[in-house]
Amino acid sequence: MKMKMNQAAFTRPLILLSLCLLLRAEQRPEQRPEQRPEQRPEQRPEQRPEQRPEDGGGWSLNSDVRLEDDGRCDVDVLDASSLSYQQFLERYAYSRPVVLRALTNNTNFRLLCSKWTLLQEYGGRTVRLSTANTYSYRKVDVSFQEYVDVFLKPQSTEVLGNDTLYFFGDNNMSEWQSLFQNYVSPPYVLPLTSAAYSFGIAGPGTGVPFHWHGPGFSEVIYGRKRWFLSPPDKEPHFHPNHTTLSWLRDIYPSLPEDEAPLDCTIRPGEVLYFPDRWWHATLNLDTSVFISTFLG
Repeated sequence: MKMKMNQAAFTRPLILLSLCLLLRAEQRPEQRPEQRPEQRPEQRPEQRPEQRPEDGGGWSLNSDVRLEDDGRCDVDVLDASSLSYQQFLERYAYSRPVVLRALTNNTNFRLLCSKWTLLQEYGGRTVRLSTANTYSYRKVDVSFQEYVDVFLKPQSTEVLGNDTLYFFGDNNMSEWQSLFQNYVSPPYVLPLTSAAYSFGIAGPGTGVPFHWHGPGFSEVIYGRKRWFLSPPDKEPHFHPNHTTLSWLRDIYPSLPEDEAPLDCTIRPGEVLYFPDRWWHATLNLDTSVFISTFLG
């Protein structure tokens, strides 16, 4: 009898211990497998697209419109190496226009003027648009990105020049200085003058109708620009609010030979010089990037 009591006394604590362990196990929170943080793909900087000469620096990709020129050029076209500065002054500076090839090397500037690069660097900056008529009185300020997205498009023949907004000429020189400092300007300057830049980008069919001002050089960075030029004493027949494109369609074909202006298209690598007070109208045959150097 004594042995049985001792065995019961020994067994009871073991039963109580087992119950306690069981209750503790039931109260323990469920163990979940360790969660690994979500792996996000590595963020890489946007890559600059490869620019090929035939894609016009990326500017011609959004438009299928291209205007053809007739291949003529009534202006002297010379390799710059064949014309000394003194010859330039004697033959052209004060009397007639000339196109000079390989006058400067602006390969680096051309790369900086690709669509991708300009939008990356200047997309948020303000540019001032002018109407594409002779007097260009109306001005509108927009961001460069908005100009490219909204206003940069082919010219309609049904829209007047004073209703067409165009980015050329009114450049904020301090904001664009980082770009302009890479431009190699023509080395031929007129005595007692200084240079001022006019930079622009415009769609095919755009341009400015006949007007005149002081002498200068014009260079196309991308695209082609057709020029029509008349001497100061031979004012062309045109309407100041009609576009160059409508003038080319409606008036130019019927002009008598002795009233027709000089006609020449310039391309990248060519620089056109125009003398003081010469009448001139321009027509962008493609989406074009261009810069002029005015001498005054």
